[in-house]
Amino acid sequence: MQYAPVTTRLAGLGSDKWVLSAAATARRRAGQEVINLTIGEPDVPTPDSLIHSAISAMKAGRTGYSNGRGEDSLLQALSARYSAKLGRSIGTDRFMCLPGTQTSLYLVFMALCEPGSEVILGDPMYATYEGLIRASGATPVPVTLRPEHNFRLQATDIAEKITNDTRAIFLNTPHNPTGAVLTPSDLDAIGALAEKHDLWLISDEVYGDLTHGEARFTSALANPTHENRVITTASISKSHAAPGFRSGWLCGPAEFCTRALPLSETMLFGSQPFIADMTADAVASPPTLARAMATRMANRAALIHAALDGVAGLHVHRPEAGMFALIDIRALTTDSQRFALDLLAATGVAVMPGISFGAALEGWLRVALNASDSDTVEACQRIARFVQALTPEQLATTI
Repeated sequence: MQYAPVTTRLAGLGSDKWVLSAAATARRRAGQEVINLTIGEPDVPTPDSLIHSAISAMKAGRTGYSNGRGEDSLLQALSARYSAKLGRSIGTDRFMCLPGTQTSLYLVFMALCEPGSEVILGDPMYATYEGLIRASGATPVPVTLRPEHNFRLQATDIAEKITNDTRAIFLNTPHNPTGAVLTPSDLDAIGALAEKHDLWLISDEVYGDLTHGEARFTSALANPTHENRVITTASISKSHAAPGFRSGWLCGPAEFCTRALPLSETMLFGSQPFIADMTADAVASPPTLARAMATRMANRAALIHAALDGVAGLHVHRPEAGMFALIDIRALTTDSQRFALDLLAATGVAVMPGISFGAALEGWLRVALNASDSDTVEACQRIARFVQALTPEQLATTI
């Protein structure tokens, strides 16, 4: 039988990236104990106020068809939020509402790229990014994010990768999995590069409300000089603890939204109005839940650092934002997936291998910060015992 080339382009880029998460789930279903630190879900349930908002909207009859751009109430709420944050008017014609950041990014790449296009992005990267780019026929061009720059993407490194086929630069700030936050000067330099070479600048900003401590998030839209080529995406999945509602959006030039609208309508023809009403209530409120969550996650990153940094050669990288810490295991092994599988089998602690996020993170682990403090401490104790008990023979053969 014949299949479309997209199925070949995406082979191995879906659930194959999440082997450890699937193994942890299978272990739990088998009745075995597991501390699952693989998935970046919020550490609290969706607030009752948002659930009641969705229920009220359903009871009010908001269960019909919508449209490809979004419900007026949500578009107005997004316009008010972005205008207030950016200090200038951002009209409703610059937004499109879709089921989550993932769908928004899929629409963006399908609308901007084609076979032969190249998209520059940082390595490591979120596990689905390569698939999003390849789905459009474009080729991802990775740029190594270096620890000495705190994993922040550098304009000078991007410049070396630009060719005549480059169509876009893809940012993720705050970054998953490293927790890096691009500074205003970083963004200005990257924006100037995009202007010079007439490139699109795409930015996934879903963790924007989850900065830690003194870190401050700056949107790629902050500098109006570049706004005619910038498209950002976000959602309520992380900031409002509502991942299962699949409610996100993009903000870009009005012309982009007009050009992309038929594609959105072909894909979905609108999201659920009752979820749009709930989302409008969410984005109109201050990010109180996100700030509290970020504080807890920063504290857990500190717990992990205190417990594991320096143990048996481990090094813990503390994030500036987001839901993850990184553990450098290169002193022990460069096979992060084998290490993570062995760790799960021996201790019941599930973490993500760095290789799931790109070649640059091989020899690292990504650890979610959404478990309770007590589970986080217990997981660290198990990891410490595991690495301290490893023999040279085990390092050579098992890991």
